Amino acid sequence: MKSDSQIKTDVAAELAWDPAVDPRRIGVAVKDGVVTLSGVLETWLEKHAVERAVRRVSGVRAIAVDLEVKLSPAHQRGDAEIAEVAANALRWHSLVPDELVKAEVEDGWVTLTGEVDWPHQVRSAGQCVAALTGVRGVTNLVTVRQRVSPDEVREQIAAALSRHAQREAGHIGIEVDGGVVTLRGQVESLAEHDAAIGTASATRGVNRVVDELEVAA
Repeated sequence: MKSDSQIKTDVAAELAWDPAVDPRRIGVAVKDGVVTLSGVLETWLEKHAVERAVRRVSGVRAIAVDLEVKLSPAHQRGDAEIAEVAANALRWHSLVPDELVKAEVEDGWVTLTGEVDWPHQVRSAGQCVAALTGVRGVTNLVTVRQRVSPDEVREQIAAALSRHAQREAGHIGIEVDGGVVTLRGQVESLAEHDAAIGTASATRGVNRVVDELEVAA
């Protein structure tokens, strides 16, 4: 098992290695495998890149994000301009049914609403606007139409977990309430945790995944 000092060293090295991240802006602290990130970044997209980079490091049990997005003058845009560009971006994204997704902007923060057929369309809509210049944050409230029964959702998730991560599948409990799925149990790493959450999120009929999985110390 890695020590906190080794995890901190590995996280710093991963941030320095990732070309989408400026490690000079980021503070890293580690206690009992929990990584706390602090600092001020210039774009929302870089904040996501930082989080993804840390999640790749083995030994990390959880991440506390205290990163602020403060746009540089070159990246600042008015809400009306962001809204117009967001609408166009959604319209041109091949995986997003733009007629079903609406974007509202307030102080650089984009809120997405609507109802779509597939979970990947929800994720694609969020990713589509997160990369736009001037965006300080994204709240994705797009939901998935409920067209399958809870039992079907549970069976689909269990089967997918068995295909993708057979070792962990038997240790994960699955509860389905409408379009909300709750995963419980223990996994061996943050990567396995993310794989399980991703598998459930990608299942047809799932609106939201409640994460109650624990990463082994």
